[in-house]
Amino acid sequence: MRLNGTVFSDILNMDTGITIVTPGKLDRNEEYNIAYLLHGLRGNNRSWLDYSMLSVYANTGNTIYVLPEVGRSFYTDMQYGQSYFTYITEELPQICMSVFNISSDREHTAIMGCSMGGYGALKCAMSKPEQYGMCGAFSSGGVFMKEGLDALRKNGLQKEFLEHFGEQLLNDFKSMFGDSYEYRAECDVIELASRLSEQEIRPKFYITCGTKDYFYYDHVKFCKIMTDIGIDFVHEEWEDSHNHICFNEALRRAIEKFSL
Repeated sequence: MRLNGTVFSDILNMDTGITIVTPGKLDRNEEYNIAYLLHGLRGNNRSWLDYSMLSVYANTGNTIYVLPEVGRSFYTDMQYGQSYFTYITEELPQICMSVFNISSDREHTAIMGCSMGGYGALKCAMSKPEQYGMCGAFSSGGVFMKEGLDALRKNGLQKEFLEHFGEQLLNDFKSMFGDSYEYRAECDVIELASRLSEQEIRPKFYITCGTKDYFYYDHVKFCKIMTDIGIDFVHEEWEDSHNHICFNEALRRAIEKFSL
């Protein structure tokens, strides 16, 4: 079953897009896993449905997939804008559980995403390990947020920097972090990973990236940091670029790894 529409969010104070993909037949007496599937920077709540084989993968599984929409917010509580992190991690689960027979146990809760959504999945899972038992991060962007914000403060108005990243992305980061691009530890995946390394409860991580992806260098660097601080994860890479073909394959493998 595929459902697409809007829900009203009290946190966002507006209607917001949402897509739900379920197994072919829902048994009202059965409790289902839930997987939050997060879109990338230029995507929306339909992206995973439109550009992957999600509906096929979901058909025979035991998982309900929830595809929210967050604009270009990087799943943050924005300085000038909506509180998307709070919406995703607090309000959205309540909405879903009020409609579907979904398990509230972390062992049956996954959060996954590609590109910006990979960053969002890591951020949510590391911030709330008691809530998410599984995390899939595919070709994640924004992992080194502190370095990125430092570069914006130093080079943000330079012509070469604007030409490389685009003025829209600079405006996105102003909306998230303010005019001075103020660093916030709760938005830094490296800082969150360091905090997580000191906790007993940790999600299972599945991390992928194509070897021709423009985030591949950051991906390798991130995996080394995760290893050095003692956080276990499953890592796979293959020859591909930053595209939906690669994301689809990562999704297929994650569903298999997590037995969704």
